[in-house]
Amino acid sequence: MPTSARSHPLRRRHALTTVAAVSALALALTGCGTEGDEGSTGPEREAYRIGVVGENETHRLLAQLAEEELGHEVELVNFTDYNQPNPALSSGDLDANWFQHIAYLADYNVASGDDLTPVGPTEIVPLSLFSEEYDSIEDFQEGDEIAVPNDAVNQGRAINVLVLAGLVELTGDSPQPQPRDVDEDASTVTVTPLSAEQTVNALQSVQGSVINNSFLNDAGIDPTSALFGDDPEDPAAFPFVNAFVVRDEDRDDEALAAIAALYHDERVVEIASELSEGTSVPADVDVEELRTALAEYEAAIGDGA
Repeated sequence: MPTSARSHPLRRRHALTTVAAVSALALALTGCGTEGDEGSTGPEREAYRIGVVGENETHRLLAQLAEEELGHEVELVNFTDYNQPNPALSSGDLDANWFQHIAYLADYNVASGDDLTPVGPTEIVPLSLFSEEYDSIEDFQEGDEIAVPNDAVNQGRAINVLVLAGLVELTGDSPQPQPRDVDEDASTVTVTPLSAEQTVNALQSVQGSVINNSFLNDAGIDPTSALFGDDPEDPAAFPFVNAFVVRDEDRDDEALAAIAALYHDERVVEIASELSEGTSVPADVDVEELRTALAEYEAAIGDGA
């Protein structure tokens, strides 16, 4: 995986090619304006509560800029795992959250019957394999154990990372593979699903772990120490663009959109790049493209249920 700072943002190079391709990717994986309004400033809030996972300097700088440049106070609400921010947003405890990619959001909306929607893109980051025991993927031996996140979307993505690394073979062509799809006889390693936040601790007891970037900084893990990762600049990675997410009623809230847009301030991008050791790629895509992709992914997931 690349280790130098990315000098250009990810742009959506093509419209999604076919519905079939979209389906495969999906399975592999804001107040309101009056009618006719193009946008709304929404009701005044004393503070905008934004949920994050693994609060870091990027989050804090954006919150600071929101107050200094937009006059909006942002209260960061830190969560320890991925299961909490979406229900908190749905219930009204948050005004937005900032932790997930489009594929994860689509899976949540379909499973919950909710209609959360992106209000602005942030970045795309690789999903990578780490080990405290080995220095190269060639070092893995037959029977070694690798931990992967257990949520449906990131689990499938993680197993595909292991396939690309040559450590796992699948019994079929499932775009969203599960552990049962792993051909144990043909694979070098076994796969153990754990909650995403536990994949860090698992490094003490397994030979490798596929870890989401959100948990690397708190664990003191250098992102560039990864043995292998998928490529965030590959057009096929579009489902993994991260975004600020809001309730559908706030989809046109101008204040929330302006806060989300601060992610692309060069000062925020610089901090994000430093924290990821240059492995993250700013996502320069239109929010309507994200919303269209979200709807298509949701439909594809529903068709495959």
